[in-house]
Amino acid sequence: MTKVLEGKVAIVTGSSRGIGRTIAEHLVDLGAKVVINYVSSSDQADDTVKTIQSKGGEAVAVQADLTKMDELERLFSETISSFGKLDILINNAGLMNNKPLLEVTEADFFRAFAVNTKATYFACQQAMKHMEEGGHIINMSTSVVGQMFPTYSVYAGAKGAVEQITRQLAKEFAPKNISINAIAPGPTDTELFRVGKSEEQIQGLRNMVGYGRLGTPEDTAKVISLLVNDDAQWITGQTIRSNGGFI
Repeated sequence: MTKVLEGKVAIVTGSSRGIGRTIAEHLVDLGAKVVINYVSSSDQADDTVKTIQSKGGEAVAVQADLTKMDELERLFSETISSFGKLDILINNAGLMNNKPLLEVTEADFFRAFAVNTKATYFACQQAMKHMEEGGHIINMSTSVVGQMFPTYSVYAGAKGAVEQITRQLAKEFAPKNISINAIAPGPTDTELFRVGKSEEQIQGLRNMVGYGRLGTPEDTAKVISLLVNDDAQWITGQTIRSNGGFI
């Protein structure tokens, strides 16, 4: 694999498992040094770091709850302390909350926006302070924003805000030649995706995908690798619906 990210430093939030871990490992395969961010899954984060190091890559794990400003700021300061700079930010950490409108509590609402929206916004703020010129930011959205699914109103609302934040920040980052885009995957076959879903529901979602299969974490990681390549610098302020024809 060509090391197109040789010498680059990346933060991947929420990367101790699932899609985030796959993204981090893929960036390392392309030559980047990676910061593995986690909230509570220390064993999984350590395992991710050890796996990367066993392949000759460089990674460190940093615990930080990104809904807390002091911990979010510490994630960036520890990145600079460990690797001296920051070139790539992948805002992957997120929370899915599926409830009918009448069951959504105020706590549900604020938690969803804190994890999905607030953390992404203020991580972008830290990137503005610390990121090298010519850097890349990827914010994670969801193709559910383009659908009308019952029980997804809070989750889709929080991710829809992420897409607008991405658009509006594009011209603020442009003077530093930093691209900022959002990725909106469709149904992706992870452990968390299957929680609370019957096989019938999963098959129904599979049938909605043009290719007739669920996405994989690798599908998302490959699209991200295209957008953080310097050849893609001209793409900014966009939401890429990486979903195999889901919508």
